[in-house]
Amino acid sequence: MKVEKSQVSFGLEKGVTGFSGPNDPPVPSTDPRACRAGWYAAARAAGGQVEDFTEREYPQNFHTATISDRDGTHIALFHAHYPLIAFVGDRRYWYTDEFREPPAWATELIRTGFVVPSAAQLRSPLTEWDTSALSAAEWRQIEHWRPRTLGATLFNSWD
Repeated sequence: MKVEKSQVSFGLEKGVTGFSGPNDPPVPSTDPRACRAGWYAAARAAGGQVEDFTEREYPQNFHTATISDRDGTHIALFHAHYPLIAFVGDRRYWYTDEFREPPAWATELIRTGFVVPSAAQLRSPLTEWDTSALSAAEWRQIEHWRPRTLGATLFNSWD
């Protein structure tokens, strides 16, 4: 998928891991209804069919969804706290570097307000990103779980 850099630029804001400390503001939430609506719009753009949309289960910080079209099955992770979407090859409890490039029709998700990082961005080391906005509580989780990639930090199942 060819997406302009400005469409996939995003910062790592406080709460993006899904964690906050007792003195931090509450972690924001992405409305699952907006995620579903975007997913159905993407299915129409793909000429495909929504197979499912499963809301997150603790401790996952992402919802999962599947579209089937003439090119096969596409699985997406919808971040539960920020409007971020990642594409993966299969459903797992957590992810490290198994991220895939978004299909061409993912531009519909961008049009509906989501950010769709590339597989290269999601597979890149966390050290390549500005993490200065992350809270101390998030850093404790990062130090405990030791995610290697940006994607593993953003889409996690930490408890």
